Amino acid sequence: MVRARLQGLAALASLLLLGSCALLVPSTQPPQSTTIPTSALLAGVAAGPAVGKLGLGDEDARGALASFRESCPRLLGRQDESGLTTPLDWKPACDASAKWPDGQSVRFFETWFETARVGDGQSFITGYYEPEIAGVRQRRAGFDVPVYAVPPDLIRAKPGEATPQADGQMPKGRYDSAGRFVPYYERGDIDDGALMGRGLEIAWAADPIEFFFLQIQGSGRLRAPDGTVTRIGYAGQNGFPFTGIGSLMRERGLIGEGPGQYPGSMQGMMRYLREHPAEGRALMRLNRSYVFFRVVEGDGPIGALGVPVRGKSSAAVDPAYVPLGAPVWLDVDRKEASGLWIAQDTGGAIKGANRFDSFWGAGAEARQIAGGMIARGGALLLLPRGTVARLRGR
Repeated sequence: MVRARLQGLAALASLLLLGSCALLVPSTQPPQSTTIPTSALLAGVAAGPAVGKLGLGDEDARGALASFRESCPRLLGRQDESGLTTPLDWKPACDASAKWPDGQSVRFFETWFETARVGDGQSFITGYYEPEIAGVRQRRAGFDVPVYAVPPDLIRAKPGEATPQADGQMPKGRYDSAGRFVPYYERGDIDDGALMGRGLEIAWAADPIEFFFLQIQGSGRLRAPDGTVTRIGYAGQNGFPFTGIGSLMRERGLIGEGPGQYPGSMQGMMRYLREHPAEGRALMRLNRSYVFFRVVEGDGPIGALGVPVRGKSSAAVDPAYVPLGAPVWLDVDRKEASGLWIAQDTGGAIKGANRFDSFWGAGAEARQIAGGMIARGGALLLLPRGTVARLRGR
């Protein structure tokens, strides 16, 4: 999506660190060790209870089976970064899912899967959603916030003309009129019109604050006054690192639980930005990262796995610890987040074992739940039967 990664972004709750796929809560995240295992195998994998002992419900299993079935073509054709499985491991379950009878979804997971605990199994859950904001394809009165496609001059530096990034890739930027590689325009430059008049506008939004949060989510819907809906998805980013204004607002005492502070939720943050327009504009500009979009066809935002993510069934994960396409069982202190999810997305802030970002779909309810989602508890991966024994034999 939603996560090309910024994509998926999403989670939005108390004291958010707004991030890529997610609005996260730095003050409430579990403490990080100075030595962090970099894969599921290094974190350690242990057998968990039988699937039949999880208490999986029919409705939950039905939605998860539908999402798992959609994932199978990708699951069978991609390398598992976690090192836990191979595409062939998933083939029996995927073949069975294609013809599995209705009404027996729980039995499907009991038949084809076993559970595994990665590391200590202690999970931290946030939420994301597909925002819907007022927007149109052609500019008109009241719709003055441009939604840009990726500019053609946004490119990576040629080898030798800039310092490579930590991942070995050359940085993004542009070549100026003198042929020198320079950073691309940052958010403030673009808001001031650096890209205007170049024909890059694919749509126009009505509210700059709503659009700012849609950029954080990485995808969303634009609803025109006549009810027409256009879905837009992540297409690229200007090369600047993401800065979560939620953490900045908390550091400055603007949001939190104290007297005179705005609530530390997405809704509280938006309220502050609206009631303090000059300060709000300055805060948003501190996030120099800027997301570009494309018009998306289809019935749902596309996750990192390349399939639509589904509300209450799809989750973003760190693929170094969870195979994309795998079912995940969450037993946490928020009832609505407990249950079976399918790993179909990733997020720039979703890192580490047992770190999940739950997707809630679109609409007011999804926005409300995702905006306040903070949950902790246990997590189990559902892996093809025999996986844990094979890993132990390594």
